[in-house]
Amino acid sequence: MEDKPLADPSTDPRDLAALESSPSAIFPTFTSNTAWTLGLALRSRILSLPAHQRKPALISITLTGGSESHVVFQAATEPGTIADNEIWVRRKRNTVLRWGVSSWLMRNKMFASTGLGPNEVEAALVRKFALTSTGGGGGAADDYAIHGGGFPVRVKGVDGVVGVIVVSGLKQEDDHQVIVETVGEFIRNGGD
Repeated sequence: MEDKPLADPSTDPRDLAALESSPSAIFPTFTSNTAWTLGLALRSRILSLPAHQRKPALISITLTGGSESHVVFQAATEPGTIADNEIWVRRKRNTVLRWGVSSWLMRNKMFASTGLGPNEVEAALVRKFALTSTGGGGGAADDYAIHGGGFPVRVKGVDGVVGVIVVSGLKQEDDHQVIVETVGEFIRNGGD
């Protein structure tokens, strides 16, 4: 398989927001068949990464609705994922569902609004939104993660987020960028 490196993602919140609401990121429809095909495309894309970007990753795609998200695709890219990847998937998904934007956009919005560094920005999120622990993990932000890799599924003609795509296991900027590039190509090629 040919090595295909990922581009560097934007860190400008305005550019990220514009991308997420652009036609290149809005699906014509989104069903479990869409999730299956997209999930396999994400897996193939991750497996095509050069060695310096590639690591075992967990891909999860859910639909919203009801009290819990409904997993319609989940797979490891290769041996080596760990149980912690599932925790990161849940936390990134929750971020997208709460704020309606990618976890990478939320991270960069927090950087832009606080001027804080990476080690302080999560604590600022906890304070700003008065987050408390509901999962018993002991941390105030154990339900949310503002690390790249959670991305909203939007469908033309439907208000709001109808699902969430999550990648966990690569570097966080690569978790985000692999979704952006794969979704863009997927939609350009017909999106289903």
